[in-house]
Amino acid sequence: MTGDVPGRLFHGTSGFAYPGWAPRFYPDGLRPDQLLPAYAALLPACELSTTYYRWPTAAQVADWARATPSGFRFTVKAQRAASVRALGPTAPAEVARLTAPLDAFGERLGSVLLRVPDEVQRADERLAAFLGAWPRAVPLTVELQHPSWQADETFAALREHGVVLCATELPEDEEPPTIRLTGPFLYLRLRRHDYSGMELAAWAARIEPFLAAGRDAYVFFRHDAVGRGAELAMALHGEIERLIAAHGRG
Repeated sequence: MTGDVPGRLFHGTSGFAYPGWAPRFYPDGLRPDQLLPAYAALLPACELSTTYYRWPTAAQVADWARATPSGFRFTVKAQRAASVRALGPTAPAEVARLTAPLDAFGERLGSVLLRVPDEVQRADERLAAFLGAWPRAVPLTVELQHPSWQADETFAALREHGVVLCATELPEDEEPPTIRLTGPFLYLRLRRHDYSGMELAAWAARIEPFLAAGRDAYVFFRHDAVGRGAELAMALHGEIERLIAAHGRG
């Protein structure tokens, strides 16, 4: 929704099941089943990494839901092989497989993230077939990694179907990525190994106007060995809160 109601920042990391984040982020001595509640006490969203390799069972999803507050959101990485096949000749069948398990998430589903790998180059007809098969009720974000997808035709197709284009910042990038609003919310993947305070402030300055305009924003930092990504997610939230207060929007 856009308008007078500000959007919400859903900030977090890619995955949560990292015992090595103790004691920097998690308290020492937590059992594996205590990691997600501890994560959700500090961060409002998680980009699930495990789903990129295998789909969770309905029981596992139910456990995740019980471990998090009602406002928490999961984004679900679609399985890699299925993401490639979804842009092939069997798009309707692949979409059905990708979306069948999602009902178990209920209102906790923020978005599906379809990461189209670098070896898949732009093909407008295949993209149109995939988007036409995807159910509009299921929020979808696409990360199109090959440069050939960065074209007006691609952006127009995504806008027509209300699908979000992911903006990803990689460690080797010399400039921050362009944010193109093609769907109802922003989706950013900030993948550098670390960010300075000035760099976080710069990202906050780019994100806050979208929130003020009523757009939600999903922002995920990469996982790491010690929990630095989780610290960065919380620091970004702090920068955005300072901007909101400074602009009198709090």
